Amino acid sequence: MSASTSTANPIPGPGPHAAEPHPDEFLRALYDFHGSALLQFAARRLEGDWHRAEDALQEVAIRAWRHAGELDPTEDSVRPWLFTALRNLVIDGHRARQARPPETGDPELAHLPVSDGVDHMLTSQVLVEALRDLRPAQREVLLHVHYLGRSVNQTAKVLGVPPGTVKSRTYYAARAMREALHNRGLYAGGLVREAG
Repeated sequence: MSASTSTANPIPGPGPHAAEPHPDEFLRALYDFHGSALLQFAARRLEGDWHRAEDALQEVAIRAWRHAGELDPTEDSVRPWLFTALRNLVIDGHRARQARPPETGDPELAHLPVSDGVDHMLTSQVLVEALRDLRPAQREVLLHVHYLGRSVNQTAKVLGVPPGTVKSRTYYAARAMREALHNRGLYAGGLVREAG
């Protein structure tokens, strides 16, 4: 709390509930009795910025709770203290924003895509669906050659077919896979862009 806030905020004498106020009860009463008026006052002072007004009201509520032994949130006599604390908080915030240079970002960075994993998940789903379009023998050969990283000879040995058959199936499977992906809007560089 700033020095101006503490000297400009005379604290009313203890209210009838000053003994041992429970934080939830104190704050609920403060919001019930004064919240609406304080929020409207803050919003006017902050040129209609309701988010900052709500933040300021929360800060004032916390400051008031720190003085819960001296303040009774159900009394009108506490309002001058609350409004003064709120006004000082808004002024301090305005001064702090004026003291530091405005934050600016690199405009090019603002338009860079950020990977959130959704693209990867959707691409994987499209790949699985495209694999379902292939014949079982084509899926099997792609699994061994591309996913498991086996050579043509290793795949031929595992599948019990000649290496030439593995090469042929791989060629036709890759071609069928390209077509299946293209039908789903994918191409070698990513998604096909919609015209329009």
